[in-house]
Amino acid sequence: MFILMLILNIWNENLSTFYSIVTYELTLSTAKTLAKLNPNMTFIYVSGSGTDSTESGRTMWARVKERTENELLRLPFKSAYMFRLRLIIPANGVKSKTKLYQLMYDVMKPFNPLLKRFGSVITSEQLGRAMVRVGKDGYSRSIIESSDLKKIGK
Repeated sequence: MFILMLILNIWNENLSTFYSIVTYELTLSTAKTLAKLNPNMTFIYVSGSGTDSTESGRTMWARVKERTENELLRLPFKSAYMFRLRLIIPANGVKSKTKLYQLMYDVMKPFNPLLKRFGSVITSEQLGRAMVRVGKDGYSRSIIESSDLKKIGK
């Protein structure tokens, strides 16, 4: 039992490190380069619901995304927006290349009309329109929750 717990702990630490590198380090490195090349640009970061600006979220992924959002907002872009998404429903028959996601979408498909009634559920088409509109016209807040993105993307 001890060996199993040790293996799980090592795996969890490695997963946390990998997630932090991909989510924080890679994003910030790219954003810093873009800000130097064109500080007059708008930067949109797709984050997740459940993050906040305190960097003290209950889960590792939330803390990493919170730290990433805060650092991005400090960069010298014309504007930067954090899109905090909850659930995205693929539109127009789009299929995920990730088999597990596609299975989830297939199982949930009969419930999509019901899910779409919730303010925090957005379609991929609404998300795309919201990205274009916010990128082009801006928005009054730099952190935009899923329910607001849904309205923007109508």
